[in-house]
Amino acid sequence: MILLQRYTFCNFAAIKLRSLSLSKGRFIKRMYKLAHLEFNHYPLLLAPMEDVSDPPFRYVCKLFGADVVYSEFISADGLIRDSVKSIKKLDFEEFERPVGIQIFGNAVEPMVEAARYAETAHPDIIDINFGCPVKKVASKGAGSGIMNDIPKMVAITKAVVEAVKTPVTVKTRLGYDDQHREIVDIAERLQDVGIAALTIHGRLRTTKYSEPADWTLIGAVKNNPRMHIPIIGNGDVVDGPSAKHFKDTYGVDGLMIGRATYGNPWIFSQIRHYLETGEELPLPDVAERVRVSKIHLQRSIEWKGEHIALLEIRKHWASYFKGLPNFKPFKMQLMETMSVEEVYAILDEIESCYEIPFGNGVNPLV
Repeated sequence: MILLQRYTFCNFAAIKLRSLSLSKGRFIKRMYKLAHLEFNHYPLLLAPMEDVSDPPFRYVCKLFGADVVYSEFISADGLIRDSVKSIKKLDFEEFERPVGIQIFGNAVEPMVEAARYAETAHPDIIDINFGCPVKKVASKGAGSGIMNDIPKMVAITKAVVEAVKTPVTVKTRLGYDDQHREIVDIAERLQDVGIAALTIHGRLRTTKYSEPADWTLIGAVKNNPRMHIPIIGNGDVVDGPSAKHFKDTYGVDGLMIGRATYGNPWIFSQIRHYLETGEELPLPDVAERVRVSKIHLQRSIEWKGEHIALLEIRKHWASYFKGLPNFKPFKMQLMETMSVEEVYAILDEIESCYEIPFGNGVNPLV
């Protein structure tokens, strides 16, 4: 037995990679460790997304292997004003751990106070949102809107890191606009004030989602010899092959997955399987899609009540059943009904119709 020990940066903070023994040229055990958090595989993270990454959706993503999940982003001003909506976003279950709470704001004192408030919920991570491009956020100098004031960005981060004991991470973008692709400098400065990890989305504040993410600067940050904290890549990770490409090409320490998770929580198990075997898993069958969508809906009802749950899950229906031929009539029914019983009946009908072969095996709805 040969005892090996070395340091790498494959997770959230000066992570120690321990290859505990080597037998016949193979590692017996390999653990990625961050404080009390340990992972024995390459980490896949669920991105914080407004009106999406709530506790019900985080629950189903955890079922399929999301290693770390994040809250929806929470307004610092809302938290310190005791806004009911903001406070409710602090909710999470033990099953979700490790879990991060993400906050956003444009001034030092409210962000410090909000971070302390968030810490009372005992998350594993407090994340600062310097990446949201939505106009109502960025126009007020928060989210990615703060990227045109890097000194303030750094000052807020430093103050939050010093105010809480929970590890602080940051999620941001490549820069404010095409003339200010400053993420390499920003990353160094944020590291210098003590963040535990940095997630970079491969677009500018001004870049539309219809344009492909640019990972070259993410790679530049990761390969910068000045950097020693973990770098998480985000943007256009949609399946196993794309995940492997970004992981292998740019060397990032983990992948954060956002919009590709809509109605698709099994993306985590599919990517994990591809990274470990090089094989793509088949898409889940209709029965599995119905089963998981029912779990999602039931958890939403328990957390939000029937009315809000039925409204907010509508954004997921098309994604849960993406690719099914002639699905539009069912989608319209799901989008229009405000009855839980009717939703379950429609879902049962979907499962029945798309699973029953007709004659020579052709689906009757095709």
